[in-house]
Amino acid sequence: MTEKVLIIDDDTNLLSGIQRQFRNKFDISVAEGGEKALDMVRSEGPFAVVICDMRMPGMHGVEVLGSLKEHAPDTVRMMLTGNADQLTAIEAINEGNIFRFFTKPCPSDVLAKGIEAGLEQYRLVTAEKELLRKTLAGSVMVLTDVLSMIDTDIFGKSTRLRDWARLLAGHLKLPQPWILDLSVMLSRIGWVAIPAEVREKFKSGESLSKKENEMIQRIPETGKKWISHIPRLEPVAEIVFYQNKGFDGSGFPDDEIAGKDIPLESRVLKVLNDLAGISQDTAPTKLDFRQLDLQAQLYDPEIVQIVRQSLPKADAENRDLYFETAEVPLNLLIAGYELLSDIETKDGKLILAKHQQLTKTLLTKLRNIGEIQGIKEPIRVRKHIVRKV
Repeated sequence: MTEKVLIIDDDTNLLSGIQRQFRNKFDISVAEGGEKALDMVRSEGPFAVVICDMRMPGMHGVEVLGSLKEHAPDTVRMMLTGNADQLTAIEAINEGNIFRFFTKPCPSDVLAKGIEAGLEQYRLVTAEKELLRKTLAGSVMVLTDVLSMIDTDIFGKSTRLRDWARLLAGHLKLPQPWILDLSVMLSRIGWVAIPAEVREKFKSGESLSKKENEMIQRIPETGKKWISHIPRLEPVAEIVFYQNKGFDGSGFPDDEIAGKDIPLESRVLKVLNDLAGISQDTAPTKLDFRQLDLQAQLYDPEIVQIVRQSLPKADAENRDLYFETAEVPLNLLIAGYELLSDIETKDGKLILAKHQQLTKTLLTKLRNIGEIQGIKEPIRVRKHIVRKV
């Protein structure tokens, strides 16, 4: 019994009876009234199935199910009521988007079959979403691996940003954390449209012409145009578009959007992108945050505070609890290792910049180059270690 079922009613006797009757068959929770039920959904969810009475003091059933639809769209919603008039049914179906409608008194076998059908529907919905999420994430991972081969310095930073974003997702309580994950991974895709010589001038700090500056500024717009062609990634496209927008309204794009009107994930990206440009380590230091504070008007202060509290500090003592550094030859590199030094060919050409996490695609590239041109060895890496308890 992994999926949870929530029964909502103001009749405590009915709730106790359902719990006793189905305690060995389903994982049943109960709530007396709509307000308590919604609190439980927020604090104890997700619930696979919710069955709600129609006539209750305070919030009535349609209100509860409508709110539930907004906050927990995957939950299968049902109604159990003694007021089965046609108007009630129509309202419940249209506003609460219910899956089943039961009338009191409801035979236990009918209710059990309804719950089982609801659980099966929940599994179908969540399995489809999980398949879509994994398919999109896998496709984006392949794409970013390929992009990192074009320019290791620019596209390789996406891996570090993704790791930071995943640490933040839980603290931010995002309803769909995968959206931030994909937004981070695709945030630099617009750089593909920038000529190599302009990318090199930008990275080296050389002065750019007016046209070259405009090119750089419009990178998020290019990314948005490309991402918007992918079905269901419209929110990601919008997030990428606003990733360089200052909290005070400055920056690209030049419009009137500012403050909380900027997508939340874009505000997160703005902080992470700028920290990545400052930080020379895998985690930002206090000095990095001080530099960020010099332009505090550009960042959402709440997000900056969350980032300060949740990202691991670049403290050697803390890192050594979970990681160890090593110098290893090319043939012993493993996907998941983090580079602590640049990887270069024997004649000094940069192949991969430090602070990237090795993937299977990158390892294949390195080994192919190693066979033809040779690579400087050993390579300094950080690898995860599992402490025995």
